[in-house]
Amino acid sequence: MTLVRATTAAAPRFPTTRYQGSKAKLADWIWRQLAPLGFDSCLDAFGGTGAVAWRLRREGKQVTYNDVLRFNHQFGRALIENRGVRLDDEDVSFVLEARRGVRYPRFVQDHFAGIYYTDEENAFIDRAVTNVRALGDRYKRALAFFALCQACLVKRPYNLFHRKNLYLRLADVPRTFGNKVSWDRPFEAWFRHFAAEANAAVFDNGRRNRALNLDARAVPGRYDLVYVDTPYVSGRGQATDYFGLYHFLEGLADYDRWEERLDRASRHRRLLPPRVGATVPGRSAFAHARGVHQAFDELFARWRDAVLAVSYRRDGIPSAPELAALLRRHKRRVRVLHYGRYRYALSKARDSGELLLVAS
Repeated sequence: MTLVRATTAAAPRFPTTRYQGSKAKLADWIWRQLAPLGFDSCLDAFGGTGAVAWRLRREGKQVTYNDVLRFNHQFGRALIENRGVRLDDEDVSFVLEARRGVRYPRFVQDHFAGIYYTDEENAFIDRAVTNVRALGDRYKRALAFFALCQACLVKRPYNLFHRKNLYLRLADVPRTFGNKVSWDRPFEAWFRHFAAEANAAVFDNGRRNRALNLDARAVPGRYDLVYVDTPYVSGRGQATDYFGLYHFLEGLADYDRWEERLDRASRHRRLLPPRVGATVPGRSAFAHARGVHQAFDELFARWRDAVLAVSYRRDGIPSAPELAALLRRHKRRVRVLHYGRYRYALSKARDSGELLLVAS
């Protein structure tokens, strides 16, 4: 079988992202460390933005993307599973225009007034997500949903939904951070921008790739390599809570059930945690210092037959020696590779460095 790789003449480009913890800037370095391993099939178990999975697709690998968050799963469907579907001008217009005879819901307008966006912007989001869901092709829906989410992020201070802070955008004061030009650019313009970026990322590598929406430990199948990039627990025991930071996007991805999942007591309208015993995306054992060692051990045991590649940070829990020791319980050879000093957006850690542990 001939593997199809992107050519220089029509090289696809991975979209820009404002997602916390994204490996987009590190994907080339990660690939260089993995390239000598000679693997063919691979799983990105905590896919996030899909930057690493997408990079592996560029090299002709058969890739399975997985993420427990619904909105991330749509990103994976758009950029990893999708082999050639793109949004055309008619699709973009369909999303942006009010369709005659459609009674648009008002969920965002009624529940998020004055929290994240202006009244006009909230009306746009209600209309756009309704139109996205009416697109006939699931890959077009995923691409349009990606563009809508990216537009939502770029118009947010800090690109997050962690607090009620619309006033930061609207206050007429001298500014020491943020990009008011980006905040003031209309949603319609941003949607068109990110739809074009999503289209530019689409290509067919000749393989059947897929995107899943499961707990990482429940992903079926066998893979030559499993890439692991879990939520990060800092040395002080503080975890990255993706479920909380991006709850608005998760709500958009589950629009029909958003109202029953809404925490009305929360000032910024977070989602209620799932019932006792259910998986809590972003708040799993990987996001708690107390249970993270056992969670890693269980994950490594699950994928003991594959090469394991684990991205983590030097100042995290578990430490690099602890992670290496856990890997050696299941694999014979473990290498700890250091990217060097790397600082994530919004991170205040000064002793942070990116690590890649490879166990074979």
